[in-house]
Amino acid sequence: MTVTIRPPKSCDKSAWQDLWRQYNAFYGRDGDTALSEAVINCTWARLLDPDEPVIGCFAEQDHDVVGLAHIVFHRNLIQIADTCYLQDLFTVPEARGGGVAQALIHAVGDLCQARGVSDIYWHTHRDNSAARTLYDRLATNTEFIVYRTHA
Repeated sequence: MTVTIRPPKSCDKSAWQDLWRQYNAFYGRDGDTALSEAVINCTWARLLDPDEPVIGCFAEQDHDVVGLAHIVFHRNLIQIADTCYLQDLFTVPEARGGGVAQALIHAVGDLCQARGVSDIYWHTHRDNSAARTLYDRLATNTEFIVYRTHA
């Protein structure tokens, strides 16, 4: 089945919210820990704002949105060119294994090339073996461990 990658449009908010909620639930952000409506609405606004360094991509099959990617371009202190953080990548369960995630990653690469950005990075949970199988084919595991705290 053919996968088409395109940017989100304002009329896509409902489809995006459904995917975004599924993605967040996959990582345990649901129920009492779900993102607030303020965060959801702010994220959507950023994805549609051409002045934001945040960009979204949708994957479609047969006119159904079956995946998303969110990327953030930012400065990097070990090279002159900006870098790209692939912050979120999600495929609906029914479309997994069908090339959707790979198509999204390649589309991110195309966006980066168009901007003169050659470095793309992302992380995933160590137990996400299905994703890691794909990622190990497409990229190098840097073996870095992510720490997070609150200011």
